[in-house]
Amino acid sequence: MVEVIKKGFFLINGNQIVNENTRPDIDKNEATKGTITSKILTAHNTSGSNKNLKIKFDALASHDITYVGIVQTAKASGLKEFPIPYVLTNCHNSLCAVGGTINEDDHVFGLSAAKKYGGIFVPAHQAVIHQYVREMMTGCGKMLLGSDSHTRYGALGTMGIGEGGPELVKQLLSKTYDVPNPEVIAIYLEGTPKAGIGPQDIALAIIGAVFSDGYVKNKVLEFVGPGVAALSVDYRNGIDVMTTETTCLSSIWITDDKVKEYYKIHGREADYNTLQPENITYYDGLVKVDLSKMESMIAMPFHPSNIYTIKELNENAEEILNLIEEDGKKSYGSKISKFDLKSKFKDGKIHVDQGVIAGCSGGTFENVRLAAKMLTGRTTGDGAFNLSVYPASQPVFLELVKDGSIAQLIEAGATIRSAICGPCFGAGDVPCNNGFSIRHTTRNFPNREGSRPSDGQISWVALMDARSIAATALNGGILTAATDLAMPEIEGTYTFDKKVYDNRVYQGFGKADLNEELKFGPNIADWPKMSALTEDILLEVACVINDPVTTTDELIPSGETSSYRSNPMRLAEYTLSRKDPEYVGRAKEINKAEQARRAYITGITDTSTVEILTEAYKGLNADIKILAKNTGIGSVVFAIKPGDGSAREQAASCQKVLGGWANIAAEYATKRYRSNLINWGMLPFITEDHEKLALNNGDRILVKDIKNAVQQGKESVNAFIYRLDGKIDSTQLKLPALSKDDRDIILAGCLINYYSRK
Repeated sequence: MVEVIKKGFFLINGNQIVNENTRPDIDKNEATKGTITSKILTAHNTSGSNKNLKIKFDALASHDITYVGIVQTAKASGLKEFPIPYVLTNCHNSLCAVGGTINEDDHVFGLSAAKKYGGIFVPAHQAVIHQYVREMMTGCGKMLLGSDSHTRYGALGTMGIGEGGPELVKQLLSKTYDVPNPEVIAIYLEGTPKAGIGPQDIALAIIGAVFSDGYVKNKVLEFVGPGVAALSVDYRNGIDVMTTETTCLSSIWITDDKVKEYYKIHGREADYNTLQPENITYYDGLVKVDLSKMESMIAMPFHPSNIYTIKELNENAEEILNLIEEDGKKSYGSKISKFDLKSKFKDGKIHVDQGVIAGCSGGTFENVRLAAKMLTGRTTGDGAFNLSVYPASQPVFLELVKDGSIAQLIEAGATIRSAICGPCFGAGDVPCNNGFSIRHTTRNFPNREGSRPSDGQISWVALMDARSIAATALNGGILTAATDLAMPEIEGTYTFDKKVYDNRVYQGFGKADLNEELKFGPNIADWPKMSALTEDILLEVACVINDPVTTTDELIPSGETSSYRSNPMRLAEYTLSRKDPEYVGRAKEINKAEQARRAYITGITDTSTVEILTEAYKGLNADIKILAKNTGIGSVVFAIKPGDGSAREQAASCQKVLGGWANIAAEYATKRYRSNLINWGMLPFITEDHEKLALNNGDRILVKDIKNAVQQGKESVNAFIYRLDGKIDSTQLKLPALSKDDRDIILAGCLINYYSRK
């Protein structure tokens, strides 16, 4: 189905693949400029260099977990007006049921910010963030930055990048997004999918082929080849949005008459341009996808890359279910009393408790309409299995009402929800303890969607295409591949009714009113003051994570905890709560020493302060006065590969407000998590001796002359480890590829300090 070729090649006339070694007559450097990616990046680059890019985007997008913090940070940094279109959507904490009035208070703040600074405000339940951008803000050749990791609009000719909030702040302050010129990997599509195969099947197959070895990490995926023409635009969008789970930087597709028709349907014909690679184009690698060989897929817990064909799973159910159970035990064995996924296998069949079709990946018009046609005149049954459907926007919902799809789903027993992202991050249709849920959404990470290991609760979430979810519903909750059923014929075209947005969305770009007052609810709090980097730092380990990959949802849980997203200190109470419940207490204790240090250098030298500092600095063999002046004290998280998944900056900022000054990792799972660490003034250390270090909670790491090292751009620093058992070791910590701005932000202590000082 998917073949990964880790060699550069030339693409001739869009359909001929030629090994680079067979064409020495072609100038590779010149042919590299022929990618769609190169053309778009060049058009948006302000650095004057094709090696290190400084990008200015055409538009920005955020949702209601991130925009309050972004506006607050930008305001503290000198924001006067939104310089480019910035849409504030309300699709994550939209239910306004969790946390009392907290969620709606933030929505009120968002509207006031849009009026004050000239933004676009999409009220709750109108659209999920990415569907609104698809419908209203994309354009061929444009670039858009979003504070959500699934910011992907490549199928519509727009390069979307998902980053943490501080990167949007930089754009709001007319600064740049700095990134090395990325490699470009061609995703070459050929063939035509058979009936029953949907976009999620193809997306999961690609993710499964490239995720584990990080082959496309921080690269751009460019979709080319004759197979693109076989796919509708809705279908392409469904594949494209899932490219985030490969850890690529962005994606882009060739465009054609189908994309042109999409823009025409949405009343934006002027936003269409034909995007194609040049006749001779060089790519850094190749992923060949034969669409005709695709099978119905399922991504089992706890990652979208944990893929099987549904046929394979059904034929080897006991073995695979046991394997998933064992994976769960490795991560949560001491916290969960009973793992019982194997109980879902009864009478030779796998029984499912819940199906969900939702969000930017699943809730598209074609997915929902096809599921409705499959279920027409049938029933989802009156047993344990239940099905929920979330159309991705009100215009999509309206068209599904007009063509009868919503009525068909309701009659079959499905529950229809509004346009929110709840099921994707744990705030809607949360499965029961030990429940098995199949979902056409974006992620199935642990600590989302029901699992609360700290409370002894586990749920099993798998990703599937809407077609196979509907097939499973037709089979009373018995896991079924859509390819096992006859697919209904679908007729008719989609009509987009913009009146839905005209009547409800606030369009304020270019209409900033600085006299407008921001409206603060009681849970909206400013960021606490953060100190600059000291000459030396003493880090105490507050959390050790030995999992191969750590997601942002494990660093800061999503779901109900996100009600406190606009209150840094309250949200910080949940940091690592489902992975390491003792972390917050440890971090606070370490931070007491830093607070004592700050008090001491201002002249507070009472007995308690001195005792705290004496204990913190024990074994360093230096005068406490000198240490207090020069050596800051902070906590550190030690992990193998942290930061997979969400762009939410809180994964880093929550550590910072608790006194975190660094992470030490073998590598960082995504650029956006590393950027979040930097923008919150935290040192993103890399160690090449992760196993040898074998750090434990309570171990301390002294890094001398760190301020000088950062100022000079040194990529390696010496560190001394003071272990709990009294042993002292030395090691080297790496700080590779920090830009001048990165270094200045770390030196200042955080992005807010950096801009306020400027």
